[in-house]
Amino acid sequence: MKITRFEEIIAWQKAKELTLQIYKDVSVCKDFSFKNQIERASVSIMNNIAEGFERQTNKEFKNFLYIAKGSCGEVRSMLILGVELRYFRKDQAAKLEILSTEISRIISGFIKTL
Repeated sequence: MKITRFEEIIAWQKAKELTLQIYKDVSVCKDFSFKNQIERASVSIMNNIAEGFERQTNKEFKNFLYIAKGSCGEVRSMLILGVELRYFRKDQAAKLEILSTEISRIISGFIKTL
């Protein structure tokens, strides 16, 4: 099946799910710098997948996928910090980490197919 829209990409769908959950989970966080950074990192995952897809060349798409993958790592790093700062419960952060790792793996597979 040929993907015709970035919205069909599983990694993008899961990144959107991750982003929405992060926005919910940090909605009451008073550390606006932390809140902004983790929100931007999660949005970066889905937006780089979308932007790369829309460039319509495999070379550029791969480049944007690598950036999205890096943002997955940034989200996981922020989750570790968030637990230490008690902005996230361990179980809450663990679910988000699992989702972020899954997205990263999907992106890696996608990169290999390109």
